Amino acid sequence: MQRITITIEDDLLAEIDAAAEARGYQNRSEIIRDLARAGLQQSSENIAKTGPCVAGLVYVYDHAARDLSKRLVQEFHGHHDLALATLHVHLDDNNCMEMTALRGDAAEVRHFADHIIAERGVRYGRVVMIPIGEGKQVKARKHGHGHE
Repeated sequence: MQRITITIEDDLLAEIDAAAEARGYQNRSEIIRDLARAGLQQSSENIAKTGPCVAGLVYVYDHAARDLSKRLVQEFHGHHDLALATLHVHLDDNNCMEMTALRGDAAEVRHFADHIIAERGVRYGRVVMIPIGEGKQVKARKHGHGHE
């Protein structure tokens, strides 16, 4: 490990210190390392435009928005090869949250996720993409129970 010196504006340092205290970090170095890793990960997500990846898509939507549920179902059926599983949570009388695990080519996954997030009635959306490397494939694991 190397020791470095950096210059940071006072207000940014105050935000870092507040976050470190709120999250229970023992010192600034630990939180700055974690923030740097998170920033690098986000950069690599933006760089990895093609190739195999897995992803998590999280979005909150108004289930009463005109035809939104129907449009979302149609989108997912149209891209059934990308979606591995979806968890649906009722947040309140109007809002639902869905978390979907995706797998496929990064460009296709990004396009699909962006389209879902852009739907009218989707209030919040975020996708986290994780490249799995060229030539590597995510395979389903064998499991121990039989299917009848």
